[in-house]
Amino acid sequence: MPKRLPSTPPVLPGLAYVRPLGSGGFADVFLYEQDMPRRAVAVKVLPSDVRDPELLRMFNSEADVLAHLSAHPSIVTVYQAGISADGRAYIVMEFCPGSLAQRYRHERIPVDEVLSIGVKMASALESAHRAGLIHRDVKPSNILITSFGVPVLADFGISAALTPTKGDEILAMSVPWSAPEVVSEDTPGTVASEVWSLGATVYSLLAGHSPFERPEAGQNSRDQLRRRILRAAYPRIPRPDVPDELQAVLAASLARDPADRYPTALAFAEALRDVQRVLGLAQTPIEVAVDEWAPEAAKVDFADASPRAIRSTVEHTTSRRTSEPAGVASQARDEDATTVTPTPAGKPVWPWAVVAAAGFVLAIGAAIAVWLQAVG
Repeated sequence: MPKRLPSTPPVLPGLAYVRPLGSGGFADVFLYEQDMPRRAVAVKVLPSDVRDPELLRMFNSEADVLAHLSAHPSIVTVYQAGISADGRAYIVMEFCPGSLAQRYRHERIPVDEVLSIGVKMASALESAHRAGLIHRDVKPSNILITSFGVPVLADFGISAALTPTKGDEILAMSVPWSAPEVVSEDTPGTVASEVWSLGATVYSLLAGHSPFERPEAGQNSRDQLRRRILRAAYPRIPRPDVPDELQAVLAASLARDPADRYPTALAFAEALRDVQRVLGLAQTPIEVAVDEWAPEAAKVDFADASPRAIRSTVEHTTSRRTSEPAGVASQARDEDATTVTPTPAGKPVWPWAVVAAAGFVLAIGAAIAVWLQAVG
């Protein structure tokens, strides 16, 4: 798919545009400053008018999925969603200043950090799966880093196209981290394929490249990667600090046959925690909602293309003076001024009457003085 130019950032109520953050095939992401409460936010914007039912369906899915899952500590938080005055759907989310998109290619990430990230992402996926949702685009660039240095899983709907339509899933496929059955177009995505993608992501963070890339050869086209994924066995990570126990866990997650992989994301998380234990590391907590206290939320309707968001309006500035609106602030000022009683209409204003009377008295006094002087 050829890259397109990013769209113009929309004018949004209560938000001030700062700069672009990124652009993909289905959406642009911009940095805005929210006025109240004051904070930086990331705004994902569809580049086209929401009259396109397919784009609107993807927008609704993204917003609804994040609403279901964003309370999870390892999933990006969504604040609000709407439609801009020029007709583009947008989602306001937590701003994460960092990501793993390129870091793993430029530095050797420590094994203990990668294990912790893997457990957190597995917890996030397990929570999504229990809610009946599948991410379908797990990869390093979709792991963002919050301002507190916490990794969170992002991009739950637009680039992944959550509809089960096969054609849409192929368009959104990230081949280097896609399972063999997804690459062969046998399925648009399952729990087993998500385990594969997370295993490929953890592998990438350790190896500096995706499992079936050959950086030294420079032959890593889409078709070449597809063929290697479909036929290759697990390629060991050439790092002496990656123990055999971790190599075995990743090999199981990347098994060609889905039945040979870990059955759930939770099982994968537990396997990574076992490696932490063997290495004498603190075990990262598994954060998954339990059925006893987590209420069942309404199911996400991935076919919903209805315009549920409210279209915002853009306020136009003008040089013409207008009367002050009777808002909360003006009402407060009116209440503060109630100690001054206005004069009823039709009655004379008494200070002017006093001034007029004083002038009359002075004029009479002056006339008497002139008469007395003439008589004398």
